[in-house]
Amino acid sequence: MSESLKKYDVVIIGGGPAGLSAGIYTSRARLSSLLIEKGAIGGQIINAELVENYPGITAGINGIDLTQAMYQQATKFGMETLAAEVTGIAINGKQKLVRTSQGDFIAGAIIIAGGSERQKLGVPGEAQHTGKGVSYCATCDGAFFRDKKVAVVGGGNAAVTEALELTKFASRIILIHRRHELRATKILQEKVMSNTRIEILWDTVVEEILGETFVNKIRVRNKNTGKASVLDVSGVFVSVGSQPATGYLKGLLTLDAVGAIVTNERLETNVPGIFAAGDIRSGSIRQAIGAAGDGAVAAVNAGKYVAG
Repeated sequence: MSESLKKYDVVIIGGGPAGLSAGIYTSRARLSSLLIEKGAIGGQIINAELVENYPGITAGINGIDLTQAMYQQATKFGMETLAAEVTGIAINGKQKLVRTSQGDFIAGAIIIAGGSERQKLGVPGEAQHTGKGVSYCATCDGAFFRDKKVAVVGGGNAAVTEALELTKFASRIILIHRRHELRATKILQEKVMSNTRIEILWDTVVEEILGETFVNKIRVRNKNTGKASVLDVSGVFVSVGSQPATGYLKGLLTLDAVGAIVTNERLETNVPGIFAAGDIRSGSIRQAIGAAGDGAVAAVNAGKYVAG
């Protein structure tokens, strides 16, 4: 590895709650720390209008404010940040080379906290209408659908939160779920069930997204009856789960059946000195508080590894 490359004690990949928490701990321990994030600092939680279950914040807080506070805390202690995409990791003894779209860096230890990426429906019309009526973020795009009828696809916390967020803008929201009960937490289910602007289509799947330039219809099918129908909608918000962002790690780290990183109790991977934290880790509870806890655990153990 080139001696001219900049070296850090710890390189953190991903700027969500796990990565930011890790940065707070490593930088406070006076470890030189670089956090690399290809998108917006904060991760997927920045799409949350209200986080009500983060300990100590009784009134709730939106995801952007929560993660910005974490970011400011980490940078106050000296954490550096880089807007780039990590494309690979190479190992040479105890040294690790982190390859990015903005150059390469040497790390004593690596904490992978890259989170997950929204899954696609994989139906005809989805790809060509992305950004033209198909969206994966109600907080980002909801205002474009003011006084329009839209569909939300999914039945978990994320989908229900998207539907509730869209009631600020859309005239009507159709929540389409492939099962007959929602997977969202009970308090979110109560909110969506009591909202008169949200209609739920049970046991239903989307088969095609239609429209010339922009979305204007979707074709759906009831799984029980087999009956197909076409719904007039101006937008489709897809929220059917997430996939760990581990494509660049295949062949290097042990991954589980869904592509999440397998770790031990110290959050260390099969490669000594490489740790994983947050939603990208196998067994994660996929909650901000869990991700923040993971970041702290990974950071403490990364510090021990760097110290030898």
